[in-house]
Amino acid sequence: MSLTPPAKNPARQPSLFSTEAADPVLADLAGLLAGPGEVVRMGGTARLSVVVDAAWRVHVLVAELGARGVPASWEPTEDGRHRVRTAYSTTLAPLARAWLRGTAKRPPARFHLDGRRLRLWAAAAGAAEPGGFRLRLGPADEPTWPAVRAALAAVGLPAAFVEPEEGGPAYRIGGRRVTRLAELVGERPRAAPAADWPG
Repeated sequence: MSLTPPAKNPARQPSLFSTEAADPVLADLAGLLAGPGEVVRMGGTARLSVVVDAAWRVHVLVAELGARGVPASWEPTEDGRHRVRTAYSTTLAPLARAWLRGTAKRPPARFHLDGRRLRLWAAAAGAAEPGGFRLRLGPADEPTWPAVRAALAAVGLPAAFVEPEEGGPAYRIGGRRVTRLAELVGERPRAAPAADWPG
């Protein structure tokens, strides 16, 4: 398999919010927390974890976390999925302080989404469907959903809520806005099936 990266279209101008607009930083991990990711504190440290439904997501997330200086491991869950998690680290403590009210996950006041945050969310919990793309949410995170929906709308991705009984909770981005999402999240990771990446 060739390791040459896909050629970029020289005529395309990257969006200010796209993955190409900035280098990977720890703050990008907020994209996992917008979805089903969890963060917990212990003393002056914190740990980030997310349960995913496919092995390719493990590979992509471990690489993305490593690119931000956060080593991660994974383990199988009892229901046949995979838990990706970091060790407890002081470098993750600011993220935990921003997102936790006690032990409850809440987006910070100025929470926003950009291409790198959306890329992590899509890698952890995104799936293409006919005429759209679905971004899964944390089932117990209902208080976070309105702020996350507002952040999606702010980057040109107004989304419809998918009820739990219809395969959610999730936000569904439909129609031509999937093209906008694809521009923001960037090139499909090599491990990701085409059917599970916006395009």
